[in-house]
Amino acid sequence: MKMKTVMDDPVQYHLPVGSGEVYMNELIGREIGFEYTGQINCIRCGNRTKTSFAQGYCYPCFIKAPETSECVLRPELCRAHEGVSRDMEWSKEHCLQDHFVYLAVTGGLKVGVTRSSQVPTRWIDQGAVRAIRLAVTPNRYLAGEIEVFLKQHMADKTNWRQMLRGETDESLDLVREKQRIAGLLPDTMQWYVNRDDEVTELTYPVSEPPVKIKSIGFDKVPDFEARLSGIKGQYLIFQDGTVINIRRHGGYLVRISF
Repeated sequence: MKMKTVMDDPVQYHLPVGSGEVYMNELIGREIGFEYTGQINCIRCGNRTKTSFAQGYCYPCFIKAPETSECVLRPELCRAHEGVSRDMEWSKEHCLQDHFVYLAVTGGLKVGVTRSSQVPTRWIDQGAVRAIRLAVTPNRYLAGEIEVFLKQHMADKTNWRQMLRGETDESLDLVREKQRIAGLLPDTMQWYVNRDDEVTELTYPVSEPPVKIKSIGFDKVPDFEARLSGIKGQYLIFQDGTVINIRRHGGYLVRISF
């Protein structure tokens, strides 16, 4: 149930519901009701499952599907370039393609890895307000190696509470940070530094950032109604400070009313 996004000013969000989609931006300022039916279907095979693994998979798919391979979360573990994969055809499309190592401002500065075709979607899903390409590699493994090296010097995770509150360091100059961080790389990694210094700016439809955040999920709060005040990353933000990560609930059958 990941929201579909369109790069715009601000980002446009569409929530898949049944066979259609709901344009979420126009619901900001309105009361929205959610009713979780208790049904979860695997987002890969469609089978019903009592528990969702890795944001939407049944257990058999979780342990066998290429989409849940360990390199999805840890690119440095990818072995597709050596011919080792759960599904080599999948890996040709997702691992053996150009990847970017990027710097992004989500709260503070972070490093990340994404397939070139996932720009700027990856940055939007993380709630980044600015991002720049640091390096480009011909496969996922090499990008992961650069990320692992840089994790010694900076964060690789988003502080989601800080991101939702809009607490970003406005003084960060990404071009200057890129130059500084690229200088930390060993010679073997310098080869992949991207010469394009374009900074992507992103804005989100948030009328009122939350001050005190209360995160909920459909498993513990199956029914609720609240006034939508914004959307950032894959989070819906409500006027009372409640937030829900939509992506975390892949495969959940939920009714929405507004």
